[in-house]
Amino acid sequence: MKDNFDIFFRRKPALMLVALRKLSKARYGSVLAKEVDCTYSHAVKILQTLEQLGLVSFEKKGRIKLIKLTKKGQEVAENIDSIRRQLM
Repeated sequence: MKDNFDIFFRRKPALMLVALRKLSKARYGSVLAKEVDCTYSHAVKILQTLEQLGLVSFEKKGRIKLIKLTKKGQEVAENIDSIRRQLM
């Protein structure tokens, strides 16, 4: 049976935003992918879409990109997390 949360949101993108919000610091894409249980390549595609929507930004440190929420992304993540808690 599907989780009620899945009715309203695509699970992986929503969980990525919530995961980024929890620690409120920049994260590596590979770590984020593991946290939401998806492949790195799938995580990258989702993150690119989230960047286009202005919800996340990438900060390059040498060869590594760190991902962090924008102000808009923080607000969206808070709302998603609130809805998720209400459905539990």
